[in-house]
Amino acid sequence: MRGRERKRKAKGDYDLVDRISALPDELLSIIVHSLPVKEAAATSILSRRWKYIWKSSTNLDFSDARFVVGKGFRRFLQRRQQDNHQNSQRYVKSVNRAIEQYSNPTVERFRACFIIDPLYTGDIVNWLQFAMNKKVEILELEFYIDSGLAGTYPIYPFPHKLLGIGEESELQNSYSSNPPSHQSCGYNVGFKFLKVLHFRCVDVTQEVLEYFLSNCAALERLTVNAAHNLVDLRVVGSSIALKHLTLIDCSRLESIEVCDAKLVSFHLSGREVKRLLLTKVPLLVEVSYMTSVRSIRLLFTQLSFCISQLEILMLDINGGDYNRNHVFPILSNLRHLELKFDSDCESDLCNFTRFIEASPYLHRLVLKLHKCTRTRPEICRKIGRIAKFPRHHLKVVEIIGYRGSHCHVQHALYFVKKAVALEKIVIDPIRRWGAWLDRDFNEVEEEYKAIYHANRHLRRKVPSTVEFVCLS
Repeated sequence: MRGRERKRKAKGDYDLVDRISALPDELLSIIVHSLPVKEAAATSILSRRWKYIWKSSTNLDFSDARFVVGKGFRRFLQRRQQDNHQNSQRYVKSVNRAIEQYSNPTVERFRACFIIDPLYTGDIVNWLQFAMNKKVEILELEFYIDSGLAGTYPIYPFPHKLLGIGEESELQNSYSSNPPSHQSCGYNVGFKFLKVLHFRCVDVTQEVLEYFLSNCAALERLTVNAAHNLVDLRVVGSSIALKHLTLIDCSRLESIEVCDAKLVSFHLSGREVKRLLLTKVPLLVEVSYMTSVRSIRLLFTQLSFCISQLEILMLDINGGDYNRNHVFPILSNLRHLELKFDSDCESDLCNFTRFIEASPYLHRLVLKLHKCTRTRPEICRKIGRIAKFPRHHLKVVEIIGYRGSHCHVQHALYFVKKAVALEKIVIDPIRRWGAWLDRDFNEVEEEYKAIYHANRHLRRKVPSTVEFVCLS
């Protein structure tokens, strides 16, 4: 008897209590709804109670784990064309199957992310039609192009007929010889419930974007990435609800006009535009201009109507001209400044010091440093010639691209010495821009050496009153 009891007790020691399934239905729904659709659907095998929970989710996030930012991403895109085609085929089938089983009257978020293929144009149109009819609030189409086919066919053209704004363009007709038919039942609902719109490798024209801006009264956030046929964009009128605008790598974009708008943040990266006009934007406090700024004077002219009110400013000043006679405006409201520049370039360093002097109440400073290929003492000494330093206000300094060179060390120590209110210094050796995911072995080795140098040498020179963080 005692032996049986001991066995029973030993067995009970390994019995696990399923506390998650004991949670109320409302909490289970929150857990499942926060997952991408594929992972959410996988929970249906846990128990009978879990079987149908995922089907009630309004978060239709069809993310492919292979597209999550991480090492090897670009190499994944360079895989054999046949493999990518098969993966895309499986992905499209899974999305179609989930849509067919969806029973909720509304969708909060619809996100599609995969390698685009002309064969699935009709499927994507059906997804958009589905999202329209379900009163989608967040719409994200994040497409990628097989590296072996880049340039052989256009990026996915947004179907004009879904918006009822005219016939398909020549680009749309060339993308598919048999464009799918469009139902008109979605016109009554449209996208008027949209709050967030994100396009990547989706060909949207000025006409399409201005339709969304004019007809979506709740649209507050718009991101357009790699729309190569977008030439002009106008955000004009107080009736437009847009608060956040991001434009990335739109290679033919020439003109941007924002006037009498509720815009709070504006981000532009990639190609420098010929015409940028930001007027009557009293709420605008954040500007990111991550294109190579050739003329600092021109930049200030383009931002002249809002520069004094900005609280966050992010710029790429690498290679920008330096004019010692040019007077910088005082950025009295600026609290966060982020500058990307070449720490070896004398003109870049001069412009950097001018920006610091023009920002008397700066709280956070982020330096994105390019490769330091040489050490010139006269260049390093430039950092010590900042006439007006925000010493009593600067609290956080972050140095990205740190390599442990003499010049980079001088940057770090200067701020430790001069900023009497400094609370934290962050060292990050990884240059998280451009093709950083595809960096080679030598680059990674440099990063490890920089981490070692920062922890072994730089940390000792930072006083204990300042928090030292080295990211790895």
